[in-house]
Amino acid sequence: MNDEILTIREVARLLKINEKTAYKLAAEGKLPGFKVGGSWRFERQSISQWIRRQTEAKREGRQSHD
Repeated sequence: MNDEILTIREVARLLKINEKTAYKLAAEGKLPGFKVGGSWRFERQSISQWIRRQTEAKREGRQSHD
């Protein structure tokens, strides 16, 4: 389902990173997410697009975090 909403824990698992790292990236605006009642939420489609942008940036030899 493309409109699925993920929690910080699910995003961390998806990206294979620590939850604290995912929280830090979200708080810095480097991961596309939003807060609901103080808890981070992420659209699966937005995370997939972010992953593609990161991969393309690496291929092009530049670092991207947007």
